Formats: sequence, structure tokens, C-alpha cells
Amino acid sequence: MTNIHWQEILKIINGETPSSPLAGFIIDSPWLPGWYGITGLQYYSSGRHWFNSNLKAIQTFPEIVFLPGFWSEYGMCSEPSAFGAKMVFTEYNLPHADRILTDISEAGSLQEPNPKTDGLLPFILQRLVDYHPEIQQAGHEIRFAVARGPLNIASFLMGTTELMMAMIMDPENTHRLLEIITRFSVNWIQLQKETFNTIEGILVLDDIVGFIGENELREFATPYIKRIFTSFESKVNFFHNDAQGLICAPYLYEMGVNLFNFSFEHSLKDMRELAGTDITLLGNLPPRDVMAAGTPEQVYEETRKMYNSIDDKSRIIWSVGGGMPQGVSSENIRAFLSALSALST
Repeated sequence: MTNIHWQEILKIINGETPSSPLAGFIIDSPWLPGWYGITGLQYYSSGRHWFNSNLKAIQTFPEIVFLPGFWSEYGMCSEPSAFGAKMVFTEYNLPHADRILTDISEAGSLQEPNPKTDGLLPFILQRLVDYHPEIQQAGHEIRFAVARGPLNIASFLMGTTELMMAMIMDPENTHRLLEIITRFSVNWIQLQKETFNTIEGILVLDDIVGFIGENELREFATPYIKRIFTSFESKVNFFHNDAQGLICAPYLYEMGVNLFNFSFEHSLKDMRELAGTDITLLGNLPPRDVMAAGTPEQVYEETRKMYNSIDDKSRIIWSVGGGMPQGVSSENIRAFLSALSALST
């Protein structure tokens, strides 16, 4: 991320309305390999392919803030790998991690990983270290420490349905599991910060938060996510949940969040009313049905509708309701930018 883009984000979070709308997209392995013309396996296994695809994105669309910026990741295998989960990689599909817990009663036997040595995490960090000089030569810096959220990691370790049942049937062991995951996550976030002193933001991604009720949110999500966002004194606490986001919206401030990426199923107006005026919103064009499957003309028109759907344009970074999905063309991205440009004049 360029210093100019970082400063623009900070200004928007602090309530300043930019002279022209700012476009920002979460980009990672679902979108980059196909757009760049390589397989997912090539993207994960080759540092050069990883770097060049990210570099092409920022050079093709220099006006866009790509978040978190040069994201070193192995999909959903990243954090579960540190716990010893089996990782399955195929040529084109996203990788996945197999469960390691058959019952929540096993939570007490789970060993807390060391992010310096365990699973794929050392490779994730080393890739950034190796390419840091080239990232800087491109005019960018590493600004975010990134981790999947505690419920998200727990769902991969034991299964989503099983985790939700455990919250009701065995809250004690559920807390035990989430405590281990949260301590690990804090250590992982802090290690990234220690490695790159330019990091001033934290990105946490947890869609499972959108699948639980308010009582479960307050007990099993809010306190643990807050601890991760206070791993160090960060300027941007960026939370991604593109499942049902209305349930967590009133608790974002309590979690420490000041930038929120949410589902396209929720309007900007509704999210603003629930999240409050202090939270910067990142969204919320339909990512698959419009941004990926639509024509450039449809993207242009839907972007125009999105922009006009809310009167107060402060604390908004214009995006899709989630990460950039597979299959989004350069033409559709340009249509999105053209619509924003036309609307700001």
C-alpha cells in the first residue's frame, strides 16, 4: 500500500470526506491467480508468481486501494496449519484444511501453536521478508497484520455445525478452545508487527460471526475479537464479515473495529444506522452476481445506484460486499471506477 493511500484511509476513518470517492478491494487468492493467468497452485507455491500478480494489480489500477496489500496467505489453510490440520491443495480450487477435533471435549488437549515455527506461518512471513525490498521499490509498504478470526479458525478445526452446537451444549470447553486460539492469534499478530515496523493496522476475517445469535456473539465473539484488535496500538482495525453482518454491527465499536467490510445483502444505509457514525464502511456492491457476472454496463449502473443509496458519503470506502471474487474482469473494475469518477464530478 502506498503512503498516499494509507493516509487517505486514515483521513476517511477520522471523518474527512475525500474530494473524490475512494475505491478499495480486498484481493487475495480467489481472484488474483485467475486474473493474472496462473493456477491457484502456482500462486501458492511460487513467491515470484505471488509477487508479480500483486504487482500487476497495483500497476494496472493505481487509483485503487488494495487491501491489505501484498497479502501473503495460503487461503483457509494459513492458521489451521499451525494447529496441525491436514492441508489439501488442488490446481484450481481453493485449498482447505481438515478437522483435527472430533468433539469439543478435546479442546483442553489442543496445543497452542508457535507462529514463529508452526505450520505455514513461517513461510507466510518469510515470503514478505524476501519480497519486502521489491515491495518498497514499487512504492508500497506492508501496513496490516492479518489473521482469521477465532470463530473462523475454530470452525475449521472442528466443523461449523459442531462449533455452534458446542456453544450451546458445552460453553466451558468452547471458551477453552477460543482462549487457545485467541492467545495464538495475538502472538501471530504481534510477530507480524515485530517483523515490520511499518504495520499500523490489523485485519481480522471471521464470517462465522454472522451465523450466531446475539447472546452467542456477546459471549463467544466480542471479547475474543477485541483482544486481537488490541494486540498492539493500531490505527486501523479492519473487520471482515460478509455473512450476516447486522448482528455484529452494533458491537463493532466495542470490538475495537473502525473499518468494516460486510455483505452486499445489507444496504449502506441500514449498516450505517446499526454500526453508528464512527465506523468506516467498506462495501457493498454484490461481488459475484454484479462485479463478476455482470457486464461493464451493469457494473456501472449498479455502482451508481450504490453511491446514490446513501446521502452521507463520509466514512465510506467504495467496494464490493466481501472480497474480490473469482472471475472479475479488468473491464468491470474499470466500469466501477468510471461510475465513481462520473458521480464525483
